[in-house]
Amino acid sequence: MGKPTGFLEYQRLSEGYEPVPERLKGYKEFVLRLSDEDAAIQGARCMDCGIPFCNNGCPVNNIIPDWNDLVYRGDWKQAIDVLHSTNNFPEFTGRICPAPCEAACTLNINNEAVGIKSIEHAIIDKAWDEGWVLPQPAAVKTGKKVAVVGSGPAGLANAQQLARAGHDVTVFEKNDRAGGLLRYGIPDFKMEKGLIDRRIEQMEAEGVTFRTGVVVGTKDMPSRIICDAKEVVTAESLMAEFDAVVLAGGSEVPRDLPVPGRELDGVHFALEFLIPQNKQVAGDRPNPISAEGCNVVVIGGGDTGSDCVGTSYRHGAKSVTQFEVMPQPPEQENKALTWPYWPIKLRTSSSHVEGDTKREYAIGTKEFVGDNGKLTGVRTVHLEWKDGRMAEVAGTEKVYPAERVFLAMGFTNPVGGVLEAFGVEKDGRGNAKASTDGEGCYATNVAKVFAAGDVRRGQSLVVWAIREGRQCARAVDEFLMGTSVLPR
Repeated sequence: MGKPTGFLEYQRLSEGYEPVPERLKGYKEFVLRLSDEDAAIQGARCMDCGIPFCNNGCPVNNIIPDWNDLVYRGDWKQAIDVLHSTNNFPEFTGRICPAPCEAACTLNINNEAVGIKSIEHAIIDKAWDEGWVLPQPAAVKTGKKVAVVGSGPAGLANAQQLARAGHDVTVFEKNDRAGGLLRYGIPDFKMEKGLIDRRIEQMEAEGVTFRTGVVVGTKDMPSRIICDAKEVVTAESLMAEFDAVVLAGGSEVPRDLPVPGRELDGVHFALEFLIPQNKQVAGDRPNPISAEGCNVVVIGGGDTGSDCVGTSYRHGAKSVTQFEVMPQPPEQENKALTWPYWPIKLRTSSSHVEGDTKREYAIGTKEFVGDNGKLTGVRTVHLEWKDGRMAEVAGTEKVYPAERVFLAMGFTNPVGGVLEAFGVEKDGRGNAKASTDGEGCYATNVAKVFAAGDVRRGQSLVVWAIREGRQCARAVDEFLMGTSVLPR
């Protein structure tokens, strides 16, 4: 694959970024796509390694060596066809996937991995530029009707596959625009929402119907759902109208931090900050939570925490500090121990370098400190492992000044009410219980009700959501027709 000696001749070239002062002026994407020539050189680095571990490292099993080779040889049209054969939305994964495929790259054993994600990004953006991404409506309609609840990556992938198989698909979304957490959880500076809009247009041309502003469940759904739904559709009505129902919602119930002072004004869940910001960027009302001039503390070291960091800098925060309860990981992983699996190592996001971000590890939050009901600081203590448990280190208590705290510690399960409305059995973590193996995969305990994505597996990556949406589509097609030609 690629040039036989390419991995010896060429070094990895990562995508560039616009300068920090420029990108902090707004919420536009700032990653600079590789030129055709640079992408071809990066494709040339793909080794003829015999066993492409990158394929298995990728949850959608992208046929990576093939499209690397095609880009190297300049056959971009064939490259997008190969890429689309396994991934409905490479413009999403090419921007926000952490690229487990690169961790599994054979070249990564003792060198820098092939820039798979940057090549994927270049392929799909060129395909859109050249007009190669077109609707693919089914030649024959089956007359079967499928309801897909949730329009995130799992729901969109599922709906597109089922529509192309000839079924009449209706997607229900509780927010006013389709896209789920792709649209409202991920800042525009990481992924602009026009990318979603053009896929929605493609899917509508393929026969998919979108109904937004609709909550599926019961009229007494919990008020904690952050949405602007104006209509409720009951589970009973969907079961009566459709031949199959796919539950593909996200995992949106955030982990809380019930320490003294939690009720203070200034302590917020991450999505309470990020969702209104994305709505503001889309032209809706201004974000009611501002970080301008504030000392900001972000509790949680993952992607959502990083999104809060970048958004806070764009608001004009005075300072940003990020807490992580675990010890600081090594700057370089032990490849002999971890390859081809995803390694634990220190990762610095683009948001971290947009200001003087202080990152504190092995730190626990003991109390939110306030004055007259408003947050003024966070009392912390350092932690260490003792006898297999985290223990406080005596004499290390400290108060960090803070007027804004964003809790970004992950999500536990789907919003309450949806699974209960359908009578779907839950697993031990509160997600929909459905197997991915054997006959009846992705099927729940309720006849003709399926579950895929975060609603089934818990919070995960966009690429896992696309995989589950695609696989579930095949399972639904088999259920409706007895057989399926959709890829699994």
